[in-house]
Amino acid sequence: MTSATERPFLFLDVDGPLIPFGSSSCHPQTAAAIPSTFPDQGNPLLKRLDPGLGARLMALGCRLVWATTWMEEANEAVSPRIGLPRLPVVEWPAPCADESPRGLHWKTRHLVEWADGRPFIWVDDEIGAIDRLWVDASHLGPSLLHRVDPTKGLVDADFSALADWLRSVMLR
Repeated sequence: MTSATERPFLFLDVDGPLIPFGSSSCHPQTAAAIPSTFPDQGNPLLKRLDPGLGARLMALGCRLVWATTWMEEANEAVSPRIGLPRLPVVEWPAPCADESPRGLHWKTRHLVEWADGRPFIWVDDEIGAIDRLWVDASHLGPSLLHRVDPTKGLVDADFSALADWLRSVMLR
């Protein structure tokens, strides 16, 4: 896996993984760490973004893709605060009553379609057992559905798990 087209996708959610929902006292990167050149755009939770996350995500060597309801706003409000370039955005279809299995996250099918058989990681705080089963049965390539504790956001243990999986995929 050496070319950019062969690198796994890393589908990234914002709320929970990047903006933790726990007490702000648990997040030392708040307010003072975020340059004042970035107004909170009416969302005080943006102050919880860790400006070091972008470099850590880029170091994984994946093709980063926003997989969030923030859509293009993730490029405008989140990327510059954490040092990421403009990223592709998964466009979600209009909500409808599809015939998904009960308990399947509404993002799951769309991410598998987007990956189109290529290796991917999905980082989100709402991944469940049904999502893992469905992806295992529906996706031909390797995948890692990595659930992040939404009270903490991405932490060292998460990055270790992602790096371990990436190493195992590269050895295949």
